[in-house]
Amino acid sequence: MGGVILPGNTIGIFGGGQLGRMIAIAAKRMGYRVVVLDPTPDCPAGQVADDEITAPYTDVAAARDLARRCAVVTAEFENVPAETLEAIEPMVPVRPSSRVLRIAQNRIAEKTFLAEHGFPVPNFRPVRSHEELLRAISEIGCPAVLKTATGGYDGKGQVRIEHPDEAERAWERLGKVDCVLEEFVLLEREVSVIVARNLRGEEVVYPVAENTHANHILDTSVMPARIPPELARRAQELARAIAEALGVVGLLCVEMFVAQDSRLLVNELAPRPHNSGHQTFDAAVTSQFEQLVRAICNLPLGSTELYRPAAIANLLGDLWEGGEPNWAKALELPEVKLHLYGKAEPRPGRKMGHLTATAETPDEALQKVLEARRRLKEQA
Repeated sequence: MGGVILPGNTIGIFGGGQLGRMIAIAAKRMGYRVVVLDPTPDCPAGQVADDEITAPYTDVAAARDLARRCAVVTAEFENVPAETLEAIEPMVPVRPSSRVLRIAQNRIAEKTFLAEHGFPVPNFRPVRSHEELLRAISEIGCPAVLKTATGGYDGKGQVRIEHPDEAERAWERLGKVDCVLEEFVLLEREVSVIVARNLRGEEVVYPVAENTHANHILDTSVMPARIPPELARRAQELARAIAEALGVVGLLCVEMFVAQDSRLLVNELAPRPHNSGHQTFDAAVTSQFEQLVRAICNLPLGSTELYRPAAIANLLGDLWEGGEPNWAKALELPEVKLHLYGKAEPRPGRKMGHLTATAETPDEALQKVLEARRRLKEQA
């Protein structure tokens, strides 16, 4: 097969967090070597990689060092500076490309791309000036949500506006940076779909995940989503079409709203592994992390079939406030799996790990992880 990067070669990863860690674990299982670039020494991915380059993501010299040592490079999160990736693309394949990341890391670019290609998105307007802010609020109306164009995640960088008089104060609160103003969508639920594509355009799609959030951070996710089959099919086809339009080589997670008026709307794009796909590590024939390795190395893609329905519950640093969680008590549930990310300091709101469970139904799997997480707070 032309363009295949075989086991024994080295994969470079920009970003040393939990996603990079699980990519590295999958790559090493398959016989690849791994080098990670991250600003923090002994980062979660660096703990399992073959080598770690400690440098800022803006350090082009360090990025070129990574490129020289690798057969392919990927990123564990979409906010690696596109300029850094562009600087090394003449040296090594970067998958997904800097173009894809540049679109995904800017909400104006992302939503404009989606709208121009006919994909359903919430009604939105770019806000780059006071004049555009006033025009946007008059055209979108209230309630609405003002979101920074770059840098926002886990609910950061966004303000809900209930009345037009609040618009200027909201923009000031966000630093008067470039933003998008979106209609406020009444949600029935939130779902996401992960698609994998290799260099030859072969693609596979995972079952739809159904997600719940607490304080804007993913709290639980079940797969497959508890939605009608026709809606699941539409969500998968929508994600597949977006991945094709972008020309993604690697993974793309498409986060979607299911509105109360039955609209299916694209919320955000993440060209990388995604929290809502963590179930696949334990419950799918091919995890999203192994699938990424296969895709960026141009290998045949693996089956996305689930052995059983599965659910995850995120573990945030808040769990440590009363001391070390009671791991043994949670693991008395034999179908529960524990994943900790190797982060040194638990902080409120920081993702420290997750629990996974499988069962005969999504509801049963969800109840198992919720019960396991409840047990973590019991006294040893």
